[in-house]
Amino acid sequence: MNILVANLGSTSFKYRLFRFDGSQVSAVAKGGYERVTDYGQAIDDCLAALRAEGKLRSEADLDAVAFKTVFGGSLTGCVEADESVEKALLESADLAPAHNPPYAAGIRRFREKFPAVRRVALFETAFYQWLPERTHRYAVPETWYKAGVRRYGFHGASHKFSAERAAELLDRPDVAEITRALYQAGPRPVSGAPLRIISCHLGGSSSVTATMDGVAIGTSMGLSPQSGLPQNNRVGELDSAAIPFIHRKLGLSIADIERQLAKESGLLALSGVSNDMRDIRAAAKAGDRRAEIAVEAFVHSIRHWVGAFWFEMGGCDALVFSGGIGEHDVHVREAVCAGLPRMGLILDQRRNDVSPVETDLTCCDSTTKVFVISANEELVVAREARRLLLSKGQGARSTEPSQGPATVSSASCS
Repeated sequence: MNILVANLGSTSFKYRLFRFDGSQVSAVAKGGYERVTDYGQAIDDCLAALRAEGKLRSEADLDAVAFKTVFGGSLTGCVEADESVEKALLESADLAPAHNPPYAAGIRRFREKFPAVRRVALFETAFYQWLPERTHRYAVPETWYKAGVRRYGFHGASHKFSAERAAELLDRPDVAEITRALYQAGPRPVSGAPLRIISCHLGGSSSVTATMDGVAIGTSMGLSPQSGLPQNNRVGELDSAAIPFIHRKLGLSIADIERQLAKESGLLALSGVSNDMRDIRAAAKAGDRRAEIAVEAFVHSIRHWVGAFWFEMGGCDALVFSGGIGEHDVHVREAVCAGLPRMGLILDQRRNDVSPVETDLTCCDSTTKVFVISANEELVVAREARRLLLSKGQGARSTEPSQGPATVSSASCS
């Protein structure tokens, strides 16, 4: 079974072609384009490249195109990407303006190009379908809640992958299987001790999620991708009174306020230098105080959410870092983990500096493990698309492809 995963950003298009063969899965092609203004042309270029490489000879070689859609309002989960999905994306675009229109355009283009090929959408909100009501409710009037004002959560594919791999690395295949099959079977009780994982997806867009026994029980993002941690250009956490206050104080229109919160806020506004943590850190190292504050505020927000979830779950078995910042910024990881020996987390400085992927970065006395996991969101999307197709009778059911054997290499005590 061949599944093409299309990842459409606000100005980018990336793709990966997966081939499922019995119990094995492999990524046979990948590519992408930046500064995209015409998604139809980018998709045409993608298909032309796959044909030129001999990966796809014709439409008949492709079983499905799968999309990592962001937000569909009340529509979530893994579903066939028909015209109702396109409609839901456009109707919800005011809460995800950078993502929803490109995905709607991409789904429409593939429908026009390959009408016989199935299209599947896995929403980023799907991982949070089972959040406790106390977690997803805001303290707003009931009419607001019924209108859709609630915590949805995002980066679901990344956090799902991190939770699954962390469970495997901790030798908990029972919990890993619950996470892997979550959208098909739903939450299930575990037979052993509870497994508590906090995952930090840190990049241009960042969030923190807590999972208990393979199921998300809380997340930092809420109604929209604007919320939670400071994002690259987006505000993150903000008192709701700030909007009418600035409307009166500065005379800005609601449209101008929305634009500034979405494009001129976050790390860019805090640092006054850049929306890229690498540039901000360089400026901070050179003595720029605003850049220093931006880094400190980012770390403070991460620790705020990690601490809240740690307390909620009564402990943490593994703290996971993923995303561009989480995987590569040793200083952010060190700052997040600082001062926690009495809570059972003792980071090994040498291992953190080297940052071996999927290896425990803590000392042997640490009761909480720390992992860097390269989140394979595209693989999650391809797996879920395959499950949906099999459930509808397309293709032969086969053993679920695994990520492979997992081992934990513990750090020696310093």
